[in-house]
Amino acid sequence: MSARGTWRPVPDRTFPVWAPDAESVLVDVAGAGRHPLEKGDDGWWRLPAPLDRAGDGAPLDYGFVVDGAGPHPDPRSRRQPDGVHALSREWDPSAFRWTDGGWRPGTLTGRVIYELHLGTFTPEGTLDAAADRLDHLAELGVEAVELLPVNAFNGPHGWGYDGVLWFAVHEPYGGPEAYQRFVDACHGRGIAVIQDVVYNHLGPSGNYLPVFGPYLSEGRNTWGSSVNLDGPRSDEVRRLILDNAAFWLRDMHVDGLRLDAVHALRDSSAEHILEALAREAAALRETTGRPATLIAESDLNDPKLIRDRRRHGYGLDAQWDDDVHHAVHVNLTGETSGYYADFAGPEALIKTFERGFFHDGTWSSFRERHHGRPLDADIPHPRLVAFSQDHDQVGNRAIGDRLTATLDEGRLAVAAALILLGPFTPMLFMGEEWGATTPWPFFSSHPEPDLAEATRTGRIAEFARMGWDPAVVPDPQDPATFESAKLDWTEPAEPAHARLLAWYRRLIEVRRALPADARATDVTSADGVFGFTRAGLRVEAALSGHDLPHPADGTVTEAVFDDAVRVVRVSR
Repeated sequence: MSARGTWRPVPDRTFPVWAPDAESVLVDVAGAGRHPLEKGDDGWWRLPAPLDRAGDGAPLDYGFVVDGAGPHPDPRSRRQPDGVHALSREWDPSAFRWTDGGWRPGTLTGRVIYELHLGTFTPEGTLDAAADRLDHLAELGVEAVELLPVNAFNGPHGWGYDGVLWFAVHEPYGGPEAYQRFVDACHGRGIAVIQDVVYNHLGPSGNYLPVFGPYLSEGRNTWGSSVNLDGPRSDEVRRLILDNAAFWLRDMHVDGLRLDAVHALRDSSAEHILEALAREAAALRETTGRPATLIAESDLNDPKLIRDRRRHGYGLDAQWDDDVHHAVHVNLTGETSGYYADFAGPEALIKTFERGFFHDGTWSSFRERHHGRPLDADIPHPRLVAFSQDHDQVGNRAIGDRLTATLDEGRLAVAAALILLGPFTPMLFMGEEWGATTPWPFFSSHPEPDLAEATRTGRIAEFARMGWDPAVVPDPQDPATFESAKLDWTEPAEPAHARLLAWYRRLIEVRRALPADARATDVTSADGVFGFTRAGLRVEAALSGHDLPHPADGTVTEAVFDDAVRVVRVSR
């Protein structure tokens, strides 16, 4: 629980802020006026002595006035109770009374991960409401939850990738104390927490970093201006990222970070920012005893990301493997448009299950160039995170339709078996385990009319270029689009959904009996049946979702779903 009466101002009310080019900086403290800061040789401004303010001991609200403009929020604000354009509020993470002192989960690679979005996971859309659903996840067998970004963004709801204040928890989710309660509750149920963080860009509303210093570079990526990782005075920008990672891993007791779109981190430094993150995470691992796992979202198919630093890699622990998703998706749905074209046929499944990457230096028709390189032979396959659905692959479809919209029960069972019993670290997308029928489309709530309209028209135009009918694309700014994405928690009790949920639970039970690093061997595909063996278990799946041949006499069956999937015991 929180101990509000014992909180300490951070850091001791000198209000430090980095603004190397500013001529003047004042701190504007609510109820206590404006106070000029003094500049040091390092470009940091602060009060010469802590602010002495008598009162009830409540935390102060404050902002910075830079060269007469402002007040603006603290770039390192830990709380924004009134939104990203308002004053920051003091908040001390050490005031929380943790109950997870004995929590030592070990490595997260190979564990069952469950990706969820707080705003749509429950009807309430809060951290406390999500904590109330943890028993469901524990009974399912989930070993780690991965939260989509929670840092502060403008508007009440959105995917979270438009965040602008990396240390502050989005207030509609419940704020930072609710976040600590959630993490503590997860650990109490044996579930680790992975936090999705976005260091490659900032959102379009509430980004005041350029007011303070050279946080952004002249280059751009898909989502906006790139972060200044290697230009003049980039040391403090890099330090902001490293300190933010430490904040989640140390102060908030998070067990791992999912690093968004690392291919957009443009860095020519001798030590890439990803390697610096891995180095500091390793140090935190030693001091906290928690895994401090770093997982990259990357479409580069470059093993350098997860190669050891001793071998001149970046030393990250794992990376997402879109190739597995594409191979599974195409072979179950038959979709071959866009980037799915190269994955037609079971050969793509065979290659990804055997070698990890499909594109490992091969021609990519979507990119119109060769792409990727082979995975190092000694890199364990659990360092690749695989999934049949995730927020991107569902949410970036025109109507946000899940696999339940196109696949029958048998093929849904096949998708689950391939991911959960495959040689990779499996990740589920919230609701997948019972075949949720609720869509998960793109949604936003930009208060600014111009930004709202740009988002609305841009999204429709994007899908039109991809061949989707613009008339079917839901308006991302319509509150109904957001509401439609919320899980329906009455569904798991319905017979068909309950049956699929029981199948997921059984697969996770079977998975737990397998060595995490057991590779897929004897990977085959014949007559519509895809199969592989791991550590004495043979998985056979009819890609059509039915007509799996009967097993041979005497076969010991570990799990079966109609005539779609069978898991049998084989001699090693």
